[in-house]
Amino acid sequence: MEPSVKETVADRVQEVLSNIRRAADHAGRPFEQIRLVAVTKGVTVDRIQQGIDAGLSILGESRLQEAVSKIDVIKRASVRWHFIGHLQRRKVRSVVGVFDLIHSVDSIALAQDLNRRAGDLAGTQHILLEVNIGNESTKGGFRLDDIIHAVPVIGLLPHIRIKGLMAIPPIQTHAEQSRPYFRRLRELAVRIRELNIPAVGMQELSMGMSDDYEVAVEEGATLVRVGTAIFGARNV
Repeated sequence: MEPSVKETVADRVQEVLSNIRRAADHAGRPFEQIRLVAVTKGVTVDRIQQGIDAGLSILGESRLQEAVSKIDVIKRASVRWHFIGHLQRRKVRSVVGVFDLIHSVDSIALAQDLNRRAGDLAGTQHILLEVNIGNESTKGGFRLDDIIHAVPVIGLLPHIRIKGLMAIPPIQTHAEQSRPYFRRLRELAVRIRELNIPAVGMQELSMGMSDDYEVAVEEGATLVRVGTAIFGARNV
């Protein structure tokens, strides 16, 4: 899904949105249920502005320092920022209250730190729990056996709201090979929802990237994180 150099950012945004709509139609889902998170790591402010002008409204960053510098420049009321990368506990103070949604909460300890910081700010931080959906030793995230026990603990934190789950499947050769992992995440969300824990919602599933977001939409994604298909390859 490498964009042609002749295409503009606006062309690519519209192409991705069209693909999302087609996948949603194929799955019998309303297009409005799915939101595009444009991954802007390594992308210049000028190109991001082009994307916003073309309809992007959620920007996802995985490097805190880079994100903060962009947020300071891009002051658009229509734009929401999501933190989608690995979050170190020592950087919690700089994240809470800046990002509308943190996709990558991967431990009880991190959730507790976020809760304390949000409490200091007299606010509430919305989060997703990252799931190691392939049980890969090289990846972070909650293991499938652990997350069912972690959710009730995190759900009691007064300044945190769990909005759903996030996962990155193992690297695959073909997009269709990711389908079982996306399906597994959707089924896990159903199990958690059935626990009926107050303040824990499972309305969001963040899954799918440039190579497989259409399959993710078919399997229930509400947030797809797309960078290369919009901005092209980056040396980052």
